[in-house]
Amino acid sequence: MLVTVTMNPSVDISYPLATLRIDEVNRVQKVTKTAGGKGLNVARVAAAMDFPVSTTGIIGGTIGDYIMHQLDNQEIAHDFHQIGQESRNCIAILHEGKQTEILEAGPTISELEADSFLTHFQSLLAEQPVSVLTISGSLPQGLTAETYKEIIRLANQGNIPVVLDTSGPTLVEILEDHTLKIAAIKPNKDELAAIEGGAGDDLVSLLAKERYANVEWVIVTLGSAGAFAKHHDRYYQVRIPKITVVNPVGSGDATVAGIAMAISKGLSDEDLLKTAMTTGMLNTMEATTGHVNKDNFETYFSQVTVSDN
Repeated sequence: MLVTVTMNPSVDISYPLATLRIDEVNRVQKVTKTAGGKGLNVARVAAAMDFPVSTTGIIGGTIGDYIMHQLDNQEIAHDFHQIGQESRNCIAILHEGKQTEILEAGPTISELEADSFLTHFQSLLAEQPVSVLTISGSLPQGLTAETYKEIIRLANQGNIPVVLDTSGPTLVEILEDHTLKIAAIKPNKDELAAIEGGAGDDLVSLLAKERYANVEWVIVTLGSAGAFAKHHDRYYQVRIPKITVVNPVGSGDATVAGIAMAISKGLSDEDLLKTAMTTGMLNTMEATTGHVNKDNFETYFSQVTVSDN
C-alpha cells in the first residue's frame, strides 16, 4: 500500500468571476470546493490507477471534517491525526484570465501536537503493510524540517521507500542529513536552481554533488521537455510526446504518484521513468486537479522515450 503524507491540508475554494471589482461586492454564481493538498492529489491519482492507497497528516475542525468527508466520497482511505485547531482554506479567484490567490496559513502546531502525530504515524506504519511512502508539500507553522526527518527515520526503520516532494530550505536541510535514506526526489528545474543557486545545462555535474548521495533517484522535471534523471550513478534523458494541456496544476503530484507506484512494483529504470511521466501527462490533460484517466495510460506510456545520458 502507498501512504501519502500531507501535513497542512486545505479546502481549496475556486471563485470564478468575469471581473474582480475591488472595494465592491462580488457575487459568485458557481463555487468549487475541493479537499486540497499535494499528498491528497497523489492519493487521488493512485486511486484512479487502482493502486491501494491511504493518506495521513494533521487535520482539524469543521474544515478538516469537510476534507475527510470528500475523501470518503471518493473512496480514498485516510487516517489523519486530528487536532483542536481548524485546518485552512485556500481561495483562488479566477478573473479576467488571471488567478488571484488568498491562502490561509493554517494551524500553528505545538510541540505536543507534533509528538502526538509522530506517535500516530508510527502506529499507522505498524498496523498495515506499507510498500512506499510519499511526503508532499510545505509544513504548517510550528513545525520544522526535523518533523519530516523524523517521518523519514521511521520509514527507514521499516525499510519503507520514501518519495519526498518538498522544496527550498526544508529540502536542503533534509538532503544534508546523510543519516537519512530517500528513494526519490522530484524537483523541477526552478526548484533545483533555488537549491543550487542556479541550474544550467550541466545537470550531471549538479546531481553528482555530495548532497544527493543518499537519494536513490533524482528526477528533475522539465515541463514539455520531459525530465532528466539520476539513479545511483546512471543518468537518463526522458522525452515525452506533445499533448494538449488542459490544466497543469497537480501534474507534479501525479508524477510523484507514478514514481511511488513504480517503486512499489519494483519496475525497471525505464519503466519507472515512463510511468512517472505518463501519470504527470495524464493529469495535465484533465480539467480536475489530481485526476487521471487510466484508460489512456498505455497509449501515452508507449510514447515516452528514455535514453542514457
